Amino acid sequence: MQQTNVLEYLEHTVVRLPDKIAYANEEVGLTFGEVYHDSRAIGSYLNKQGYYNEPVVVFMKKHPKAIAAFFGCVYGGNYYVPIDEEMPRFRIDLIFDNLKPKAMICDASTLEMAKTFQFDGEIMLYDEVSRSEINDEALADIRDRQLDTDPIYIVFTSGSTGIPKGVVACHRSVIDYIENLSEVLEFNEDTRFANQTPLYFDACLKELYPTLKFGATTYIVPKSLFMFPVKLVEFLNEHKINTVCWVVSALTMISSFKTFDKVVPQYLHTIAFGSEVFPIKQFNIWKETLPNAKFTNLYGPTETTGMCCYYKVNRDFALDEVMPVGRPFHNTEILLLNEKNELAKDGEVGEICVRGTSLTLGYYHNFEKTNEVFVQNPLNDRYPELIYRTGDLGKRNEFGELVFVSRKDYQIKHMGHRIELGEIEVNVNMLDGISSSCCVYNKEKGKIVLFYVGEMEVKDLVSTLKEKLPRYMIPNRVEKLETMPLTANGKLDRVTLAKRVNE
Repeated sequence: MQQTNVLEYLEHTVVRLPDKIAYANEEVGLTFGEVYHDSRAIGSYLNKQGYYNEPVVVFMKKHPKAIAAFFGCVYGGNYYVPIDEEMPRFRIDLIFDNLKPKAMICDASTLEMAKTFQFDGEIMLYDEVSRSEINDEALADIRDRQLDTDPIYIVFTSGSTGIPKGVVACHRSVIDYIENLSEVLEFNEDTRFANQTPLYFDACLKELYPTLKFGATTYIVPKSLFMFPVKLVEFLNEHKINTVCWVVSALTMISSFKTFDKVVPQYLHTIAFGSEVFPIKQFNIWKETLPNAKFTNLYGPTETTGMCCYYKVNRDFALDEVMPVGRPFHNTEILLLNEKNELAKDGEVGEICVRGTSLTLGYYHNFEKTNEVFVQNPLNDRYPELIYRTGDLGKRNEFGELVFVSRKDYQIKHMGHRIELGEIEVNVNMLDGISSSCCVYNKEKGKIVLFYVGEMEVKDLVSTLKEKLPRYMIPNRVEKLETMPLTANGKLDRVTLAKRVNE
């Protein structure tokens, strides 16, 4: 019988491995048996209180118990919405205004802050509700009613207007993603993940659900270690981590500080990365350090349930090349559409559009924004068929692989020329002494501004770029930074840098 509910992963594994650690941090671990018990107890409590098909906010510190709380929401026939004390208060208020939730699960460390939110629903403590009596009959009834198109989580992404958008994913799209990702990255029972991303981003799906599927183990890496690369690698070795699915900035932070001169990840054999273009110079350091490891580039927006494309690195790249994102997962198709809504020709740039089960349900309480990007496939005039327009530009290379070119809004018109800001960044990142770079455009003044972190001086960088780039692509202003601002999920914080430019 075909799987229709993500909790079936847990239910199959707990029979085999009840006492194995599923999720752990540096201090405590939860076994599959404990995750199964606590989540069913929480689901029973939510059912007893009358919550069904509701958004349940999980406001807890990054901890194995927070993950069990997610599954508890789903057992109760609801969908979880992770938030975190790292989020700006203004953003949390906007999220609550959008959700209008009736229930929130907290822990002792977040309870007092939770009481200050604009929220008049029920606040429950994990340690109390996870000890509730389990109602097997009620949980079985909920399961009978649940469909694979029912939502299981909402994660909030940044909106261009400053209003966060809640992306709603369902069982079917998550199962499709986990089955594909697991096959590509070859997870198994011996997989030991190190989770890097916050739990309020969909990126953590790469660890959470494969752990349930295979009976693997996920270790939550303390955030503080990402400031100390040597200690970070020592953590990986201490817990015998063999698989990481991290954002590029976390990997380049390790390689650019010459960490491997002091310590090497001894057990790491599977390294997946995404969210940004991996500078080839930094990637080569990883490849030389771990020549037997398998490296995979992943691509996909939150609206397509995590990732939808992959490229298993199988050849060398020149320093000025961009690594492809490869091919779509099974059951997914990538359409490259030009400005006429026609398929782009080979080598021609088009907007990356996604078709298939990986599409999420859209944005919560926001049909207007949903209908702007989840649209009828313009190539199909025979029956309703949605595609997701990513706003990303891509092209196919001579191998037929998809290559990410730029965000639509990173493509500028400057001095009469169409310019990809990413192309400038690639040329900067390949230089010796450069750790990272980011280009933004000041529209009002018509100026390209380059920010970078590295040992090279500004004047030397500018004179080097004059040898590499056409005159119209040379940044009008170059600024050296101590550290590059990053968003909470590890991407370059272009919004912050753009504000700095426009001040």
